[in-house]
Amino acid sequence: MRKSQVIVVGAGIAGLTSAAILSKQGLTVTLIESHTQSGGCAGTFKRKNYIFDVGATQVAGLEKGGIHSRIFDFLGIPSPEATILDPACIVDLNDGSKPISIWYEKSKWIAEREMQFPGSRRFWNLCTLIHQSNWIFASNNPVLPIGNFWDLSQLLKSLVPSNLLTGILLKSTIFDLLRICGLSKNERLIKFLNLQLKLYSQEDVFNTAALYGSTVLQMCQQPHGLWHLKKSMQSLSEALESSLIKTGVNIIFEQKVNSINFDDHNMCWKVFAKSKKNSFVYKGKDLIYTAPPQSLLQHLKEPLNRKKSYKNRLTNLPDPSGALVFYSALKKEHIKKISSNHYQFVSPEFGSLFVSISEDGDGRAPKGEVTLIASIFTKTKDWFSLDKENYLQRKKDFLKKISLELERQFDIASENWLHRELATPLGFEKWTNRPNGIVGGLGQNPDLFGLFGLSSRTPFQGLWLCGDSIYPGEGTAGVSQSALMVSRQILASKGINNLNL
Repeated sequence: MRKSQVIVVGAGIAGLTSAAILSKQGLTVTLIESHTQSGGCAGTFKRKNYIFDVGATQVAGLEKGGIHSRIFDFLGIPSPEATILDPACIVDLNDGSKPISIWYEKSKWIAEREMQFPGSRRFWNLCTLIHQSNWIFASNNPVLPIGNFWDLSQLLKSLVPSNLLTGILLKSTIFDLLRICGLSKNERLIKFLNLQLKLYSQEDVFNTAALYGSTVLQMCQQPHGLWHLKKSMQSLSEALESSLIKTGVNIIFEQKVNSINFDDHNMCWKVFAKSKKNSFVYKGKDLIYTAPPQSLLQHLKEPLNRKKSYKNRLTNLPDPSGALVFYSALKKEHIKKISSNHYQFVSPEFGSLFVSISEDGDGRAPKGEVTLIASIFTKTKDWFSLDKENYLQRKKDFLKKISLELERQFDIASENWLHRELATPLGFEKWTNRPNGIVGGLGQNPDLFGLFGLSSRTPFQGLWLCGDSIYPGEGTAGVSQSALMVSRQILASKGINNLNL
């Protein structure tokens, strides 16, 4: 049996970040990961001469004052090499109009959106005001939702006067903002917003919380921006791992957690894990659980039976989406030239596809070649109910359909693919151990965002939730903010309130 002050389950960005912060503050930490590598949804895999980003393909928060930058400065490690995405994305509504370029430079983006969506200035200005208020609030390190008086004190310290004004929109949606601005019938603007919001909130304009959506719609522009990592998304994990090595964190790979229980005699948490050959038990006063909270229904069975209301809440959480991800490679000359690494377009077959294309020299493909990753949302239940024969046939059909859509959109000849494969929710479950291969966290609707979301504090003393289902949401920047929040809560519980981050 191995003991440490803190056990962290899951070596995705949330787990790596919380482990790095706490160990930097002198706590002993054990980090347990079922995979052979860290990164989770922001990890990579290799095929032939190609490196593919598994899920996340872009990063926010590397700018000065951004969450990744702040954390790396605190840890004393260099940020991974990255370039700003400008435009961050090109969105093609396939309606005969010019595709929409989401520019990094504010003035260019303002001109673009006024050209693309005449009469929408009031809506964008309202989003900007909300976002600026949100940004000041988030930079003050609030704790949400509130679990005790300390959490409340941190929330109150983070508030600024503008938050009191935007607070009246707590239960509003992006569609409510459109309605206020007289744009509730602007179908083209709504179509564009639906595409973007689905990527970052798992909801559409009718269901995305106004306070959340206003921020994600502004993250591509100065002074923030989205970034393309050199080499691969794995460089983010490697940077955090370098800090863990310096502080002596015990990082354990290829051990899958089977169950979690509380030891009433020794007043600590026990994590039961298993490798291919052996079983292990880990003990810690605090336990950070970065897997989706739905997984607690499997791992925390006995304690949950004593907390029926919490068990019911976990059971009744809405089902997140799954994804089909098309991983491919081809010569750069065999795809039409576009001015962004990221492209989103409307598809009659799939609703939309989100595409990420590598750059020459970024380490993902040999010189003169590119990797192309395309993803669509899917219902996980549609895949887990199939027998093997029907599953393989359906997978083959989707590979062909996605190929055809990409060939049409990017002028690719079918014989020019150098590599193609398709990942389904089954493959994603195997890779990440996320139940049913779900991607992203809980949809950011007004009933689940901020004050009304799932708390990092659980009803069990010393058990903490962290990751894309906890405030402020998904993406590497979101889960890093979540990791900072839970780290501060744990340190405060030990009387340490001087975390200078």
